[in-house]
Amino acid sequence: QVQLAESGGGLVQAGGSLRLSCVASGRLFTFAVAGWYCQAPGKQRELVATMTSGGSTNYADSVKGRFTISRDNAKNTVTLQMNSLKPEDTAVYYCNAHWGLMNYWGQGTQVTVSS
Repeated sequence: QVQLAESGGGLVQAGGSLRLSCVASGRLFTFAVAGWYCQAPGKQRELVATMTSGGSTNYADSVKGRFTISRDNAKNTVTLQMNSLKPEDTAVYYCNAHWGLMNYWGQGTQVTVSS
């Protein structure tokens, strides 16, 4: 069993930055693909960025060049640095860890970008 706890959301003006952090319980996090998804009102949850245990990354086209994902397997953390935020980035952001048939979600953290 893995539990994920996010922090770092909030309200920011367009052009600003936020840093989201996720701490995972359980040693199996080291083997997981870890990342971030977002869900805006009335929309489906969608990928923001993921990173494999080996460090390979995948970003949504809409955030490339603005967001950076990183992880520290020793500390069981995955972080999303969000720069040059836009109002359309407003959503609830969820931490995710998955491997094999296992798939875990955090409770979500709200990010609101004002214009």
